[in-house]
Amino acid sequence: MTPDQKGIYTVEPFETEIRETRTKPDLQTTLRALQGGSATSMPSADVYYGLSDLMAAEIKTMRDVWQTLDAPYRAKLLRALTETSETNYEFNYQAVGELGLQDQAPDVRRAAIELLWEDESLEHMRRLMTLAQRDASDEVRAAAASDLGRFILAGELGDLPETETAQAQEAMLRLYNDVGVPVEVRRRALEAFSNSSHDGVTAAIRKAYRSADHSLQVSAIFAMGRSCDHEEWEDAVISELESDDDEKRYEAARAAGELALLDAVPRLARLLVDDDREIQEAAVWSLGEIGGKEALRVLTAFLEVVEARDDDEMIQFIEDAISTASMADGGILGWYGES
Repeated sequence: MTPDQKGIYTVEPFETEIRETRTKPDLQTTLRALQGGSATSMPSADVYYGLSDLMAAEIKTMRDVWQTLDAPYRAKLLRALTETSETNYEFNYQAVGELGLQDQAPDVRRAAIELLWEDESLEHMRRLMTLAQRDASDEVRAAAASDLGRFILAGELGDLPETETAQAQEAMLRLYNDVGVPVEVRRRALEAFSNSSHDGVTAAIRKAYRSADHSLQVSAIFAMGRSCDHEEWEDAVISELESDDDEKRYEAARAAGELALLDAVPRLARLLVDDDREIQEAAVWSLGEIGGKEALRVLTAFLEVVEARDDDEMIQFIEDAISTASMADGGILGWYGES
């Protein structure tokens, strides 16, 4: 189970229509369709098509209409656009997301952060830093801090200039170390910061793990996996796989896969029968990431159990993990042929 769950908004009627080729409606048609929606109903397909690739002049016209919509509807719409953009890459809601970041409603600003998940620009990184440090809403600050993790990682991987992303590293370290900052913001700052090779990562994680605050402890386990420091955190992660705390078990299961802990395989195998479905899925994912003959045997045996109860979603999840594990182990046919 994740520490907090995002609201998911179904757009089945729209998903049916996007399989057809449609002409983008003009702005007035889009705005009328936009005004026809509400927090209790999804807007028409014209909204999804019309809000894509908006120009600056169109956003200026749209702004007046946007502010007349109820805040819950604005937030719900942005989350629906996020879900759509994740599966339909031809849509570009960059301009709408930037408009949402300026919204007076915290829920809308938070939804806008989610909508801009594709924006990898340094300009957006700086916007997130400002939100994380100065926004009036703790929830927005936490969301912005969390999203900065991908920029910090991009700097580590050389996809963005590390001289630039180092600013985000330092900003997140300062937020985490400031005990006057709300814990929810501090924990997300730690999670983002752990994506770096900064000299302070180990000490920051250790401080959180030893703290009396449960949420910081959970984020510390998450950060252990992100740190890629196998030697430092192996014992702690393997130990937490047997925790009585669901959140800690979940984060430990994920971290075991991120750290590729071979010695965690037997305990991950036991988590396949955990009462928490999300912990089961985390264990399956990690076994796939760890790979090796034992992980493959465990996954294949579990697949047989799941096939007997016709759990199609879990079957697909396990098959994906087996594919990942077998690629790291020289191909699944190779180990099947062994005695």
